[in-house]
Amino acid sequence: MNEPLRIGIAGLGTVGASVARILKNKSNSLSHKCGRPIVVTGVSARSRNKDRGFDMTGIEWFDTPTELAASANIDVFVELVGGENGAALESMHAAIEAGRHVVTANKALLARHGVELALRAEEKGLILNYEAAVAGGIPIIKTMRESLAANEPSRVYGILNGTANYILTRMEHDRMSFADCLAEAQRLGYAEADPTFDIEGYDTAHKLAILTSIAFGTQVAADEIYIEGISNISLSDIEAARELGYRIKLLGVAQRTATGIEQRVHPTMVPLGSMIGQVDSVTNAVGIEADTVGSLLLSGPGAGGDATASAVIGDIADIAKSLPGHQEAPVFGRPATELEPYRRAEISSHAGGYFIRLTVHDRIGVFASLAGRMAENSISLASIVQHGAVKGGESETKTVVLVTHETTESEIRAALEAVTGDGHLVSRPQVIRIEPAG
Repeated sequence: MNEPLRIGIAGLGTVGASVARILKNKSNSLSHKCGRPIVVTGVSARSRNKDRGFDMTGIEWFDTPTELAASANIDVFVELVGGENGAALESMHAAIEAGRHVVTANKALLARHGVELALRAEEKGLILNYEAAVAGGIPIIKTMRESLAANEPSRVYGILNGTANYILTRMEHDRMSFADCLAEAQRLGYAEADPTFDIEGYDTAHKLAILTSIAFGTQVAADEIYIEGISNISLSDIEAARELGYRIKLLGVAQRTATGIEQRVHPTMVPLGSMIGQVDSVTNAVGIEADTVGSLLLSGPGAGGDATASAVIGDIADIAKSLPGHQEAPVFGRPATELEPYRRAEISSHAGGYFIRLTVHDRIGVFASLAGRMAENSISLASIVQHGAVKGGESETKTVVLVTHETTESEIRAALEAVTGDGHLVSRPQVIRIEPAG
């Protein structure tokens, strides 16, 4: 049997404790599969005396992640501290400088500093793995980075945040308001006390930025993503979508266009019968469209201690099986020195169908005016639905739902600007893109 692979874990929260416990409980199985034992030799966390559900006998304690990262008694540094800067970034730099391989679940850090870390790790012949950073237990990074090496992806999309998917699922299935679903998600521990990162799309954007780099060979560009969250989605939108044969999901989408790479995160209508339309609750899913393999959809648990720990341990196992002196796949699928500068495609050029919900004054000529404004901007309507008039304030209002055939973002915006200028609207239009999905 070869020498043990020595692991240092920084961060012993839900995921870190699960990693340590599983490595201990499955040590024999992992030794046989990897050809060498894997042992935890060092840890670092905020509290030393907390019971974390595994025996820490013989494991060295370090007061800071950076001290652990630089220790001569570890071969692999596992960063589970979190945060895009501070201790997480400092300790990852320290580990690489000390010649340690790195495994992380930190999507925010990779979205911000991934390229610089990749450059340094590859320069020193080290492995930087991060399967758990995107979609939890789904092996999407390894799939894209290694298994699909013969493919040129044209589009990557997915449900990348379980909290948002849980809320949208409950709204539809139980006819609950957004606010009530969010409160329930917080009570169950699916949403943080401050849920902004999840419900406004930023968590999805970080993950999408990483997938985009792997798919298209570009530098990570988290600041170049168009982002809309789900906080303005109403029960009326959910019900209208279902009547029209759609379901609303928060999707991250990246695709190659003639003008550059388009990255966007926003509520999206997908067909009820599509595979991704069936992905409910906290489950994640990632779809890939590529030239050789065609279309793939991977689905599974996107968060949780054991699911995320499974991805972390998979990364550790890959390192354990690697040959001495042999560097594994480049961090982002191609050498970091060869990643192309990101060229953003303006979302105004995005083409697709749109769902538009308008609350208008109930008066003569409104409907004809709406249809005219759409026609002026070359927008073809697939369907128009009017809901009955409602008394409100000094006048009656009604709801008009428009579903367009494929058009562009710029044409939609121009038409709605004209409609707004006509003075028919009672409130801001609700616009949701319709996305083709597997």
